[in-house]
Amino acid sequence: MKLKDILYNIEYSLSLEGQLKEDASCDVKAITFDSRKAGEDTMFVAQKGVHTDGHNFIGMAIEKGCKVVMCQELPQPQPKGVLFVKVADSDVALGRAAANFYGNPSRHLCLVGITGTNGKTTTVTLLHRMMRDMGIHAGLISTIVNRIDDDELPATHTTPDAIELNALMARMVEHGCEYCFMEVSSHAIVQRRIEGLRFAGAIFSNITHDHLDYHGTMANYIAAKKALFDNLDESAFALTNIDDKNGLVMVQNCKARVKTYSLQTVADFRCRIIESGMQGQNLEISCSIPVGQQSGSREFWTPLVGRFNAYNITAIVATAVLCGFDIDDTLRYASNLHAAPGRFQYLHGNGITAIVDYAHTPDALQNVIDTINGVRSRSQNLIVVVGCGGDRDPLKRPVMARIAAMGSDRLVLTSDNPRSENPEAILDSMESGLDDEQKSNTVRISDRRQAIKTAIMMAHEGDIVLIAGKGHETYQEVQGVRHHFDDCEEVRRELKIENR
Repeated sequence: MKLKDILYNIEYSLSLEGQLKEDASCDVKAITFDSRKAGEDTMFVAQKGVHTDGHNFIGMAIEKGCKVVMCQELPQPQPKGVLFVKVADSDVALGRAAANFYGNPSRHLCLVGITGTNGKTTTVTLLHRMMRDMGIHAGLISTIVNRIDDDELPATHTTPDAIELNALMARMVEHGCEYCFMEVSSHAIVQRRIEGLRFAGAIFSNITHDHLDYHGTMANYIAAKKALFDNLDESAFALTNIDDKNGLVMVQNCKARVKTYSLQTVADFRCRIIESGMQGQNLEISCSIPVGQQSGSREFWTPLVGRFNAYNITAIVATAVLCGFDIDDTLRYASNLHAAPGRFQYLHGNGITAIVDYAHTPDALQNVIDTINGVRSRSQNLIVVVGCGGDRDPLKRPVMARIAAMGSDRLVLTSDNPRSENPEAILDSMESGLDDEQKSNTVRISDRRQAIKTAIMMAHEGDIVLIAGKGHETYQEVQGVRHHFDDCEEVRRELKIENR
């Protein structure tokens, strides 16, 4: 592609050997921000990252044959024979350049993004699954996996980088996908990885204590989420959970069509839990907007368990309706949706029920424990296994331990990706949130495999064991090395459940 076409909608100046130029007609065959992947006919983009500054690697990119460099600061002196594209913000420019390079694929899809602390993975996964059940071509970008229709691609981040995102969406368009459902993390928004994408709709699920090690304050965290909605255009929809105290904050001054969903207050889409149990729940959803005469109330059954899943299913139904689908058809397909991997996934063996869930924030852990306590009988004990990640927000550690202790009969504190930290120091921090009585019902076992084994050994027939924090993850990260570890595998081994 011609450089001038890649630079469409980007403010820039060109410099060659210290002289301003106007000619941007050279060919570019690839874009990269990794100097190791630079080469002839490649444009290297120097970004100011969180830990490293790409400007320090311009020389390496040039040594590999790169003749076009996009950057915020020009090197002095400028190397000969290299065309520099100076921009105000490399992150913004990279997003727009990547979108242009891949033909702006998001404009050929109905791209729906969801942001929030909890519920993102479940919502996008089930939206994608529902579309596929309907026979519609659709893509998925999630924490667990990326998909083009039913073809599975590995996921390495909650939101891929701008180049990978556009390349993936271009493949979706080529494959005939009409929709793409995408998790949008606060990190990705702040780092401008979604710059250049056009969203047909955005969903806000909720916001609770998380990622403060990165954002610093809750105000910054909220602002990061809000930026997704600030950049929607008039043709898009913004669907927000108004039961969350920041639900309406997200859509302040939003240009898009704002629609709301709720379990507690009047909203465009309101859900009422009629009956709930371990096998699912009976819900009533009311739609107050006249989308193709779809207003009114409908009652349906879902195998998704818990109040938090009632929010998720309401968001899914509302999104489908806002995308133009008939509400009765939507509910028929929605009633057959099952939980995403590692999201309230339960396994049963030897008379014991084990629930594996990704809950790794105080709010998510509280929701899962409340759900279990709302349906278990008095004779059933609840044993909780939980840890907190290393090199992450330490303030939530005592809070999570206290939530787990208050909601369970026995508590096992253990490791959850200790990374570079001492696992015992993390457990000390968690245990500081417990009083003496709670400590007497708590066991500390830093080895997660042994912790799960111990919790299951504690359980009697009929009891429930919740293993929280990792969910779908299949690794344990210790001192920078990822070792294979799967909570579900450990549970199946201890309960002697055959893999299917």
